[in-house]
Amino acid sequence: MTGWLDGKRALIVGAGSGIGRAVVDAFRAEGAKVAVLERDRGKCDQLREQLPGVPVTEGDAVTRDANDRAIAAAVAAFGGLDTLVNCVGVFDFYKGVIDIDADDLPTAFEEMFRTNVLSHLRSVQAAVPALQAGAGSSIVLTESVSSYYPGRGGVLYVSSKFAVRGLVASLAHELAPRIRVNGVAPGGTLNTDLRGLSSLGLDTTRLDDTPDRARYLAVRTPLNVALTGEDHAWSFVFLASGRSRGITGETIHPDGGFGVGARS
Repeated sequence: MTGWLDGKRALIVGAGSGIGRAVVDAFRAEGAKVAVLERDRGKCDQLREQLPGVPVTEGDAVTRDANDRAIAAAVAAFGGLDTLVNCVGVFDFYKGVIDIDADDLPTAFEEMFRTNVLSHLRSVQAAVPALQAGAGSSIVLTESVSSYYPGRGGVLYVSSKFAVRGLVASLAHELAPRIRVNGVAPGGTLNTDLRGLSSLGLDTTRLDDTPDRARYLAVRTPLNVALTGEDHAWSFVFLASGRSRGITGETIHPDGGFGVGARS
Protein backbone atom coordinates (compact mmCIF):
# COMPACT_ATOMS: atom_id res chain seq x y z
CA MET A 1 0.00 0.00 0.00
CA THR A 2 0.98 3.66 -0.22
CA GLY A 3 0.99 4.73 3.43
CA TRP A 4 -1.45 7.59 2.88
CA LEU A 5 -2.51 7.39 6.55
CA ASP A 6 0.86 6.73 8.19
CA GLY A 7 0.75 8.10 11.73
CA LYS A 8 -2.99 8.79 11.69
CA ARG A 9 -5.09 7.72 14.67
CA ALA A 10 -8.71 6.97 13.82
CA LEU A 11 -11.99 5.95 15.40
CA ILE A 12 -14.44 4.15 13.09
CA VAL A 13 -18.03 4.15 14.36
CA GLY A 14 -20.26 1.36 13.08
CA ALA A 15 -17.26 -0.78 12.17
CA GLY A 16 -18.64 -4.28 12.53
CA SER A 17 -19.75 -4.93 8.94
CA GLY A 18 -20.30 -3.43 5.52
CA ILE A 19 -18.70 -0.10 4.69
CA GLY A 20 -17.48 0.46 8.25
CA ARG A 21 -15.63 -2.84 8.33
CA ALA A 22 -14.08 -2.12 4.93
CA VAL A 23 -12.93 1.28 6.16
CA VAL A 24 -11.20 -0.36 9.12
CA ASP A 25 -9.25 -2.63 6.79
CA ALA A 26 -8.38 0.14 4.33
CA PHE A 27 -7.23 2.52 7.07
CA ARG A 28 -5.02 -0.13 8.64
CA ALA A 29 -3.59 -1.08 5.26
CA GLU A 30 -2.66 2.57 4.71
CA GLY A 31 -0.84 2.83 8.02
CA ALA A 32 -3.46 4.19 10.43
CA LYS A 33 -3.94 3.08 14.00
CA VAL A 34 -7.63 2.25 14.32
CA ALA A 35 -10.11 1.94 17.18
CA VAL A 36 -13.76 1.00 16.67
CA LEU A 37 -17.20 1.50 18.17
CA GLU A 38 -19.82 -1.14 17.38
CA ARG A 39 -23.26 -1.88 18.87
CA ASP A 40 -23.60 -5.56 18.01
CA ARG A 41 -21.94 -7.85 20.57
CA GLY A 42 -21.30 -10.65 18.09
CA LYS A 43 -19.61 -8.27 15.69
CA CYS A 44 -17.48 -6.89 18.54
CA ASP A 45 -16.36 -10.39 19.43
CA GLN A 46 -15.51 -11.07 15.80
CA LEU A 47 -13.51 -7.85 15.53
CA ARG A 48 -11.52 -8.70 18.64
CA GLU A 49 -10.77 -12.16 17.26
CA GLN A 50 -9.82 -10.97 13.79
CA LEU A 51 -7.98 -7.79 14.80
CA PRO A 52 -6.11 -8.39 18.06
CA GLY A 53 -4.73 -5.17 19.43
CA VAL A 54 -7.46 -2.99 17.92
CA PRO A 55 -9.42 -1.23 20.71
CA VAL A 56 -13.06 -2.34 20.37
CA THR A 57 -15.79 -0.52 22.29
CA GLU A 58 -19.23 -2.09 22.46
CA GLY A 59 -22.07 0.40 22.61
CA ASP A 60 -24.82 2.26 20.79
CA ALA A 61 -23.54 5.29 18.87
CA VAL A 62 -26.72 7.24 19.57
CA THR A 63 -25.70 7.47 23.24
CA ARG A 64 -23.26 9.86 24.83
CA ASP A 65 -21.77 7.12 27.00
CA ALA A 66 -20.76 4.84 24.14
CA ASN A 67 -19.06 7.61 22.21
CA ASP A 68 -17.27 8.95 25.27
CA ARG A 69 -15.95 5.47 26.06
CA ALA A 70 -14.83 4.89 22.48
CA ILE A 71 -12.98 8.21 22.29
CA ALA A 72 -11.34 7.56 25.66
CA ALA A 73 -10.22 4.09 24.52
CA ALA A 74 -8.72 5.47 21.30
CA VAL A 75 -6.89 8.29 23.08
CA ALA A 76 -5.60 5.93 25.76
CA ALA A 77 -4.30 3.51 23.15
CA PHE A 78 -2.84 5.99 20.68
CA GLY A 79 -2.15 9.15 22.69
CA GLY A 80 -4.62 11.20 20.67
CA LEU A 81 -7.06 11.20 17.76
CA ASP A 82 -6.74 12.56 14.22
CA THR A 83 -9.76 11.17 12.39
CA LEU A 84 -13.37 10.26 13.11
CA VAL A 85 -15.44 8.22 10.67
CA ASN A 86 -19.12 7.40 11.24
CA CYS A 87 -20.75 4.64 9.17
CA VAL A 88 -23.89 4.03 11.26
CA GLY A 89 -27.21 3.71 9.43
CA VAL A 90 -30.63 2.08 9.18
CA PHE A 91 -32.95 1.74 6.18
CA ASP A 92 -36.71 2.03 5.54
CA PHE A 93 -37.07 -0.24 2.49
CA TYR A 94 -38.53 2.43 0.24
CA LYS A 95 -41.63 3.12 2.31
CA GLY A 96 -43.40 6.30 1.26
CA VAL A 97 -45.43 8.51 3.54
CA ILE A 98 -48.66 6.75 2.52
CA ASP A 99 -47.10 3.35 3.28
CA ILE A 100 -46.52 4.11 6.97
CA ASP A 101 -49.41 3.87 9.39
CA ALA A 102 -50.13 7.22 11.01
CA ASP A 103 -49.72 5.72 14.46
CA ASP A 104 -46.31 4.30 13.54
CA LEU A 105 -44.92 7.44 11.92
CA PRO A 106 -43.65 9.23 15.04
CA THR A 107 -41.72 6.21 16.36
CA ALA A 108 -40.35 5.37 12.91
CA PHE A 109 -39.26 8.98 12.44
CA GLU A 110 -37.56 9.04 15.83
CA GLU A 111 -35.73 5.76 15.20
CA MET A 112 -34.56 6.83 11.75
CA PHE A 113 -33.26 10.21 12.81
CA ARG A 114 -31.74 8.95 16.05
CA THR A 115 -29.81 6.30 14.17
CA ASN A 116 -28.87 8.15 11.00
CA VAL A 117 -28.43 11.69 12.33
CA LEU A 118 -28.08 11.77 16.11
CA SER A 119 -25.40 9.06 16.04
CA HIS A 120 -23.26 11.32 13.85
CA LEU A 121 -23.77 14.31 16.12
CA ARG A 122 -22.97 12.25 19.21
CA SER A 123 -19.74 10.95 17.70
CA VAL A 124 -18.65 14.37 16.52
CA GLN A 125 -19.44 16.07 19.82
CA ALA A 126 -17.47 13.46 21.76
CA ALA A 127 -14.50 13.57 19.37
CA VAL A 128 -14.08 17.33 18.90
CA PRO A 129 -11.86 17.99 21.97
CA ALA A 130 -9.42 15.24 21.00
CA LEU A 131 -9.45 16.26 17.34
CA GLN A 132 -8.86 19.91 18.16
CA ALA A 133 -5.83 18.98 20.27
CA GLY A 134 -3.97 17.86 17.16
CA ALA A 135 -3.19 19.24 13.74
CA GLY A 136 -4.61 18.15 10.39
CA SER A 137 -7.65 16.51 11.96
CA SER A 138 -10.65 15.36 9.94
CA ILE A 139 -14.16 13.97 10.21
CA VAL A 140 -15.74 11.86 7.47
CA LEU A 141 -19.48 11.17 7.67
CA THR A 142 -21.41 8.63 5.61
CA GLU A 143 -24.03 10.26 3.44
CA SER A 144 -25.67 8.31 0.59
CA VAL A 145 -26.73 8.75 -2.99
CA SER A 146 -30.06 9.35 -1.21
CA SER A 147 -28.58 12.55 0.24
CA TYR A 148 -28.98 14.02 -3.25
CA TYR A 149 -31.67 12.08 -5.13
CA PRO A 150 -35.06 10.58 -4.24
CA GLY A 151 -35.96 7.03 -5.15
CA ARG A 152 -33.01 5.29 -3.48
CA GLY A 153 -34.88 4.97 -0.20
CA GLY A 154 -38.20 5.88 1.33
CA VAL A 155 -39.34 9.21 2.71
CA LEU A 156 -37.68 8.76 6.12
CA TYR A 157 -34.35 7.41 4.84
CA VAL A 158 -33.96 10.05 2.15
CA SER A 159 -34.83 12.91 4.50
CA SER A 160 -32.41 11.59 7.15
CA LYS A 161 -29.60 11.41 4.59
CA PHE A 162 -30.33 14.93 3.40
CA ALA A 163 -29.89 15.88 7.06
CA VAL A 164 -26.46 14.23 7.16
CA ARG A 165 -25.54 16.22 4.06
CA GLY A 166 -26.52 19.31 6.03
CA LEU A 167 -24.36 18.18 8.94
CA VAL A 168 -21.31 18.02 6.68
CA ALA A 169 -21.81 21.61 5.53
CA SER A 170 -22.67 22.98 8.97
CA LEU A 171 -19.89 21.18 10.84
CA ALA A 172 -17.30 22.08 8.20
CA HIS A 173 -18.14 25.74 8.75
CA GLU A 174 -18.27 25.49 12.54
CA LEU A 175 -15.13 23.43 13.13
CA ALA A 176 -12.76 25.13 10.68
CA PRO A 177 -9.84 25.73 10.70
CA ARG A 178 -8.80 23.01 13.15
CA ILE A 179 -10.94 20.19 11.76
CA ARG A 180 -11.96 19.37 8.20
CA VAL A 181 -15.39 17.76 7.72
CA ASN A 182 -16.38 15.90 4.55
CA GLY A 183 -18.79 13.21 3.43
CA VAL A 184 -18.88 10.08 1.32
CA ALA A 185 -22.15 9.38 -0.53
CA PRO A 186 -22.09 5.72 -1.63
CA GLY A 187 -24.51 4.31 -4.13
CA GLY A 188 -26.18 0.96 -3.57
CA THR A 189 -23.74 -1.38 -1.86
CA LEU A 190 -23.26 -5.15 -1.84
CA ASN A 191 -22.16 -7.18 1.18
CA THR A 192 -23.81 -4.88 3.69
CA ASP A 193 -25.69 -5.70 6.88
CA LEU A 194 -27.90 -2.61 6.50
CA ARG A 195 -31.27 -3.43 8.07
CA GLY A 196 -34.70 -1.89 8.39
CA LEU A 197 -36.41 -0.01 11.17
CA SER A 198 -37.39 -2.10 14.17
CA SER A 199 -40.35 0.24 14.73
CA LEU A 200 -41.75 -0.97 11.40
CA GLY A 201 -40.89 -4.63 12.04
CA LEU A 202 -38.02 -4.58 9.56
CA ASP A 203 -35.03 -5.06 11.86
CA THR A 204 -34.44 -8.65 10.71
CA THR A 205 -34.68 -7.70 7.03
CA ARG A 206 -31.34 -7.04 5.34
CA LEU A 207 -31.05 -4.91 2.22
CA ASP A 208 -28.36 -7.26 0.91
CA ASP A 209 -30.83 -10.17 0.87
CA THR A 210 -32.82 -8.59 -1.98
CA PRO A 211 -32.95 -11.15 -4.83
CA ASP A 212 -30.58 -10.54 -7.76
CA ARG A 213 -29.32 -7.39 -6.04
CA ALA A 214 -25.94 -7.26 -7.82
CA ARG A 215 -27.54 -7.19 -11.27
CA TYR A 216 -30.16 -4.68 -10.13
CA LEU A 217 -27.52 -2.28 -8.81
CA ALA A 218 -25.29 -2.60 -11.85
CA VAL A 219 -27.92 -1.98 -14.50
CA ARG A 220 -29.02 1.27 -12.85
CA THR A 221 -25.59 2.91 -13.06
CA PRO A 222 -23.86 4.35 -16.13
CA LEU A 223 -20.67 2.46 -15.22
CA ASN A 224 -22.62 -0.81 -14.94
CA VAL A 225 -21.00 -1.67 -11.60
CA ALA A 226 -22.29 -3.04 -8.32
CA LEU A 227 -19.97 -1.62 -5.68
CA THR A 228 -18.95 -3.03 -2.30
CA GLY A 229 -17.77 -1.51 0.94
CA GLU A 230 -14.20 -2.13 -0.19
CA ASP A 231 -14.81 0.11 -3.21
CA HIS A 232 -16.19 2.91 -1.05
CA ALA A 233 -13.48 2.67 1.62
CA TRP A 234 -10.85 4.41 -0.51
CA SER A 235 -12.93 7.59 -0.63
CA PHE A 236 -12.74 7.67 3.18
CA VAL A 237 -8.97 7.08 3.00
CA PHE A 238 -8.50 10.05 0.69
CA LEU A 239 -10.61 12.41 2.80
CA ALA A 240 -8.78 11.40 5.99
CA SER A 241 -5.36 11.82 4.40
CA GLY A 242 -3.15 14.88 4.10
CA ARG A 243 -3.72 14.79 0.35
CA SER A 244 -7.14 16.35 0.93
CA ARG A 245 -5.90 19.01 3.37
CA GLY A 246 -7.50 21.79 1.33
CA ILE A 247 -10.92 20.13 1.15
CA THR A 248 -13.75 20.64 3.64
CA GLY A 249 -17.53 20.68 3.39
CA GLU A 250 -17.41 18.48 0.29
CA THR A 251 -18.68 15.02 -0.66
CA ILE A 252 -17.23 12.22 -2.75
CA HIS A 253 -19.79 10.22 -4.75
CA PRO A 254 -18.77 6.58 -5.32
CA ASP A 255 -22.09 5.74 -6.93
CA GLY A 256 -21.22 4.27 -10.32
CA GLY A 257 -22.13 7.54 -12.02
CA PHE A 258 -25.71 7.53 -10.73
CA GLY A 259 -25.58 11.30 -10.40
CA VAL A 260 -25.22 11.82 -14.13
CA GLY A 261 -28.47 9.95 -14.70
CA ALA A 262 -29.76 6.56 -13.69
CA ARG A 263 -30.11 4.02 -16.47
CA SER A 264 -33.65 2.79 -17.04
